[in-house]
Amino acid sequence: MATAEVGFVAVSRAVVAAAADLAAEVERRVVGDENVRTAQGNAWAAICADRARAQARADMDAMVAALAANANRGPRRDRQRAVGSSPRSSASQAALVSTR
Repeated sequence: MATAEVGFVAVSRAVVAAAADLAAEVERRVVGDENVRTAQGNAWAAICADRARAQARADMDAMVAALAANANRGPRRDRQRAVGSSPRSSASQAALVSTR
């Protein structure tokens, strides 16, 4: 590597390091030392989010399974009416008949 390239790389690394230090210091001042993000904190937040998604998925699976179990029992004849079984249905059907 040429000397100019090595110098450019060293300067670039120094600039990036200074920018990172500045960003970390600004974050520390804005949010406080106790609220600074860390890799461990980010990992724990990701674990908690994964657990919450898994729980929501399990809840949804249980709900779908319960609905499927109820649907497999067949129609509940005591609460369901057949189509057209209301008192007005015959009158409605008579009104729909064409008079032409």
